[in-house]
Amino acid sequence: MKSISVDDLAALGSGVPIIDVREKEEYAEAFVPGTRNVPLSRFQQSMGDIPADRTVYILCASGGRSSRATAALTEAGYDAVNVMGGITEWYRNGHPVTYQAGR
Repeated sequence: MKSISVDDLAALGSGVPIIDVREKEEYAEAFVPGTRNVPLSRFQQSMGDIPADRTVYILCASGGRSSRATAALTEAGYDAVNVMGGITEWYRNGHPVTYQAGR
């Protein structure tokens, strides 16, 4: 499975597709700007919503769920890359996170 660090992902810029597989409630609390939420709980039904014509980067809270989603996408023929450490590592390394108002 291909993986990338949060710092290397950030260096790619804002134009890359990042899929966040955390559940809706988690995503609503805090998310990486520009990401798209496709919860792992409905991932198999929603794979058609994920771009198949370019590399996609898969993110979760810490890397476990994104590993499973990356494996499923790779098996289905996608060029998918797991983001090591997830949004937790992203935040720890000083990259931008958007928080829901009032949280």
